[in-house]
Amino acid sequence: MSELKRVVLVDDHQMFRTGVKAELGGGVEIVGEAGDVDEAVSVIRATAPDVVLLDVHLPGGGGIEVLRRLNGVVPSRFLALSVSDAAEDVIGVVRGGARGYVTKTISGPELTDAIGRVAEGDAVFSPRLAGFVLDAFAATDVPAVDPELDQITQRERDVLRLIARGYAYKEIAKELFISVKTVETHVSSVLRKLQLSNRHELSRWAAARRLV
Repeated sequence: MSELKRVVLVDDHQMFRTGVKAELGGGVEIVGEAGDVDEAVSVIRATAPDVVLLDVHLPGGGGIEVLRRLNGVVPSRFLALSVSDAAEDVIGVVRGGARGYVTKTISGPELTDAIGRVAEGDAVFSPRLAGFVLDAFAATDVPAVDPELDQITQRERDVLRLIARGYAYKEIAKELFISVKTVETHVSSVLRKLQLSNRHELSRWAAARRLV
């Protein structure tokens, strides 16, 4: 029987981490957990797991920052596990060095299988997300920098994407496991940064950048 894959679970929601561990059961060995970028870097360095399950949106700079600080430093492979199915999130972490990206709707057995495949060097993506990656890396005119977009944090982008899809604040809060007040704070921050007046202008801005 093959040895269990050693996994570090990185997500800023303790309840979600507990749920993932329950879903994985005894299929892997959880050797560490982290809730923000600095903690993740420390735990991953200390444990050198086979696979890091990495949330895209984390306090301290997001999953991309974890990848930036550890890519080539540890032998671990990274599998993004996120509520977000936005193309920019998928492409961003893949460019950062992740070997795959699955959404939080994945089942426990499917996630265990994905971890095993990534540990062996395969690239694993939810079917719809694989298309984003193929399209992005086939394109020759993908802009390297968008100054306006770079002002927006990962969490603000996620809120913005759902606003552009027509979600109400309460629906966004439920989808992202945050409070309505937090949603309002993110929206106000984005409006201020982009010098826009209302959610309709935000929706048009997001659609123009294909964030929807």
